[in-house]
Amino acid sequence: MFLDRLTYRKKAFGYYLLGSFIIIVFNQIGQIPLIFAIPTDIILEPDSNPMDILKSIPSNLRLFLILLSSLITVPGIWLVVTKLHELSFKTIVTMRKKVDYNRIIFSFLLWGSIVTTFVIIGYFISPENYELNFKLKEFLILSVIAIFLIPVQTTVEELVFRGYLMQGFGGLFNSRLMGLLFTSIIFGGLHLLNPEVEALGYLIMVQYLAYGFVLGIMTLMDEGLELAIGFHAANNLFIVLLLTSSWTVFETESILRDISDPALTALNFIVPLIVYPILLFVYAKKYSWKGWYDKLVSRIN
Repeated sequence: MFLDRLTYRKKAFGYYLLGSFIIIVFNQIGQIPLIFAIPTDIILEPDSNPMDILKSIPSNLRLFLILLSSLITVPGIWLVVTKLHELSFKTIVTMRKKVDYNRIIFSFLLWGSIVTTFVIIGYFISPENYELNFKLKEFLILSVIAIFLIPVQTTVEELVFRGYLMQGFGGLFNSRLMGLLFTSIIFGGLHLLNPEVEALGYLIMVQYLAYGFVLGIMTLMDEGLELAIGFHAANNLFIVLLLTSSWTVFETESILRDISDPALTALNFIVPLIVYPILLFVYAKKYSWKGWYDKLVSRIN
């Protein structure tokens, strides 16, 4: 099973703290171009807030620079896994002999089609809440940036949380459940900084926490990151291309713009409470998942 490896226990948990610090340093280095792109007069304004500062950069350039930090983070993760922990990089990706790209593609297409369906349904139910935002040149530039860099960003997050830290916390507590809980809570907690939380309130955290849990469950039950990588990439990519608003973390040159007042809707709870369990059921049937208790809750052998 994914957390049964003895190899990752070669290093104490302190090495995971050091490894996390190194990864954060690489990520911060990747954010330097974004800082230099911010107009000086905006930074010097006493009343400016982080979102106003970011929005002073043209949207496509802003997205490119935000995602660039993930690209710079990749060698940091490789360095930590292969040099600090002296492991094969594949050990944080999958238990299979090689990465199963068919799993990634299936998960990407499945969740991408679901996201697209929800956007279309929302548009036809309440067309007054949307306006057409499509501008061909800007959208083509956005598409190139998003298609190439969003999968990098989401894969980096999966490598760090479900790959690296889940093994670290699982080994620390000798428990799969603790590995799942800690990484899901930390992953969800990082979204507290998103502007959506300020706009919608703390109840939106239910969705972010559920998001982390479903990705963790996929990883443990499927014994690898492939399904989570495809799911996460589809979620971010399709949202960035299809729908934006003035109060989301990625305000982009997407096809549609949500112009409604920010408010929680039934969909914010339907997805984590109904759609995610159905999705896990589909994966379980397709990939013959068995031994749920052993893979999610039991102690690590």
